[in-house]
Amino acid sequence: MILPASDCRLAVASRRRATRHLVAAVLVLTGLGRAAAAAAQQAQWAAKIISTTSKRTEKKTEPYAPEKMLGQPDALPEGEESKNAWSPEKEDAKKEVVEVKMIKSLICKQVVVVENFNPGSVTRIELVDTKGDRHTVYTSTSPGPLPDAFRVLSVKFEPAEYRTVGVVVTMNTAAVPGLNQLDAIAIADTHEPITKRSLIVKKEVGSDTLMVNIGPCANTKYTEVRPMLSADGKRLYFARQNSPDNQGGRDDGQDVWVCHIKDEKTQEWADAKNLGKPVNQQGPNGVASVSSDGNALLLINKYEPGGTVSPNGASMSTKTKTGSWSFPKPINITDWYNKDKDQVDFYLANSGKTLLIAAQRDGSMGGLDLYVSFLQQFGIWSKPLNIGKNINTKGQEFAPFLASDDKTLYFASDGRGGYGKTDIFMSKRLDSTWTHWSTPKNLGPNINSKSRDEYYTVAAQGRYAYLVSDRTGVEGSRDIYRIQLEPEFRPEPVILVTGRVLDQNTQQPVAARVRYESLVTGEELGTAVTNPDDGTYTIVLPAGITYGYMAEAPGYLAVDENLDGTNVNEYTIKQQDLYMVPFEVGQTIKLNNIFFEQSRHFLQKASYLELGRLAKLLKDYPTVEILLEGHTDGQGDPQQNLKLSVDRVNEVKRYLVSKGIAKNRVATMGYGGTKPVADNSQEETRKLNRRVEFKVTKK
Repeated sequence: MILPASDCRLAVASRRRATRHLVAAVLVLTGLGRAAAAAAQQAQWAAKIISTTSKRTEKKTEPYAPEKMLGQPDALPEGEESKNAWSPEKEDAKKEVVEVKMIKSLICKQVVVVENFNPGSVTRIELVDTKGDRHTVYTSTSPGPLPDAFRVLSVKFEPAEYRTVGVVVTMNTAAVPGLNQLDAIAIADTHEPITKRSLIVKKEVGSDTLMVNIGPCANTKYTEVRPMLSADGKRLYFARQNSPDNQGGRDDGQDVWVCHIKDEKTQEWADAKNLGKPVNQQGPNGVASVSSDGNALLLINKYEPGGTVSPNGASMSTKTKTGSWSFPKPINITDWYNKDKDQVDFYLANSGKTLLIAAQRDGSMGGLDLYVSFLQQFGIWSKPLNIGKNINTKGQEFAPFLASDDKTLYFASDGRGGYGKTDIFMSKRLDSTWTHWSTPKNLGPNINSKSRDEYYTVAAQGRYAYLVSDRTGVEGSRDIYRIQLEPEFRPEPVILVTGRVLDQNTQQPVAARVRYESLVTGEELGTAVTNPDDGTYTIVLPAGITYGYMAEAPGYLAVDENLDGTNVNEYTIKQQDLYMVPFEVGQTIKLNNIFFEQSRHFLQKASYLELGRLAKLLKDYPTVEILLEGHTDGQGDPQQNLKLSVDRVNEVKRYLVSKGIAKNRVATMGYGGTKPVADNSQEETRKLNRRVEFKVTKK
């Protein structure tokens, strides 16, 4: 069927006149919104390239290849050039032609052509039937530039008898100056909108009021990059380039600065201060990540003993007892190299056991790819593993940030199309291989702009994110911005546990290592260290797991604690001091992570972790002898309580003997409810009386 010339002109005119009907400069083409009312309706997106008159690359997978037109639109609509759309080789050709074919034929009522960039060059659309004959359905005798809002050209008509299986699109790229791009082509047997997802066009994404420049507390006319929040959200580290206030003045490439929070509710920050030496040395310095406890910084580059840095690795600095930072020590990554001489990124997960890396290596899919490395024995990291094609593209993937849930990954990419030069994406880790991820999701126009948006960071609470952009920076520089996150872009809830590690007898702080594990699987999930000055610690526990956690220090025995996070569905803060008992005769240690069946003496499986540690202690110190003491609350029959307490400690002894501990090294005593340590009148305190303890009787 041929669209009459008069109708063609009307179609073009109506396409231009539509600007009057824009509301708030936004055009939304809803997808499948009405499809539920017409389940039999079909739409076919181009599945095969038959021919093109020109192409920028011979490889189908390269940016700008004709194959980028296949399938649904994937270049987000901001009127910006995209590597995920086809670009003809010449920008001034009067005739460029592309022919595509669909998987199935249908009786066509609509054809859609998505022009990704510089719309207005399409002069003819022809449908190809199953016999190979062509039928013109659209012509334009006056092609020319159109507003970005008209990137989707939809031509509707009454159906003919033939079945359509292909489309031929002719363009006059000379009529629209600059690069021209086609993103997708489709046919449908309906007049309803057929795009499966909304295409949203905004004229000025960069002016979105949801994004806030955090102001002079951190931002200056100099470039600020690499923001990194501490897990508790109270410190913001970032790098400032070529500032006269850097350690080496204007000639110093980049120094680390830090802000402290003034008001958590409003996210107002105190003025930034230069972190000073030894973190800031001559050359580029930057924080790649902050440990969950805030007591360690992973820094870009390798710090050399002479006070310089070299771009071939990363280094770790830790808090000292005086509150200063130690001289950064290089980390050891097996088979480490990076072919990109200009950029490398690292991110250390809150667990302290997983390291994400952006580097270019043999086997990379494009430029910088994202890799993962795991902590091995003796502090050595494993050979970097490419995290896979679900994340990495032919472009650049960099600035990885793993949220506190140990699952939600944010990263920057220029290889997935989007709103600007680089956009920020989110993906979820699907299993423990670290190579299976959900399809990355663009964070949308409230976060991504026509500029470069990258280096995204969010605290454990998951409410606010910070990132770097050059959208409206001071005097055109790159600045740090804040945004309050929509629920769909937030990480999953976590429990932030904080407190002090104390000597149980003296109540003085102890420098210790804190470790946490799953009480179900027994796997050690992460570690932290205390602040050497005041003994404070912080660990971040993803919801959905029951944890055991404890402190370790030479010369001490730990009092273990536990936390049930299986029903936690929002960010939670828990205050919990951890106590350590001197390893001496006469000291008593409570075994908090021993669990029995209700009113019975049978051990539950979750008890084996703590009992295993006790067995190991007795094996490591073969002369040590202990007394196991059992206690109940004051409820019920005293004689039954006494019997229950005796049965329980005898069950613990049986377990230790089964692990090779001699019977004569373990004595038992049950006290029933005769030695309470808390009020028996309420369950909240009464449960503290139900306990098993051991006393060191010989060392």
